[in-house]
Amino acid sequence: MNTLTDIITPESPDDYDAVEKLAEEAFGPGRFARAAFRLREGVMHEPDLSFTLRRIGKIVGSVKLTKILIGDHEALLLGPLVVTPDYKSSGVGAALMQKAVDAARAAGHELILLVGDYDYYKRFGFEQIAHGRIKMPGPADPARILVCPLVEGAKDRFSGMARHYQKS
Repeated sequence: MNTLTDIITPESPDDYDAVEKLAEEAFGPGRFARAAFRLREGVMHEPDLSFTLRRIGKIVGSVKLTKILIGDHEALLLGPLVVTPDYKSSGVGAALMQKAVDAARAAGHELILLVGDYDYYKRFGFEQIAHGRIKMPGPADPARILVCPLVEGAKDRFSGMARHYQKS
């Protein structure tokens, strides 16, 4: 990350097209078939917990958190984390990840779920879980289902089907 030119801000509605273009570049049309996408489909992400990173005024990365349920407990789903190909391995993704995790913790959330590469996400506090403990609404490699407990004991309280959050 270049601290002189990089600015992380909450994602705004004006960012939508640029963020969608990043996701298309990063994941292609196959992104719509992923289990994590099914949890986000038709659901608004949390605007105060979703961020973009601008470098020299251009959006080069984005991360979103979306409220979900795991069993009967509220959690957050992280994703997508996207970085334009020109800025991969430049610290953009790491800066966005740390911002999202810190913001979720500060807002009082208990757990973040994601489907991703453990070797990358472990540095942000993500852990693997027992296979079958959390079920996704579509195919997902159990070794890639990761959680980041934001409060003591959260990892042990969450189990069951991950699904859309619905206000009661």
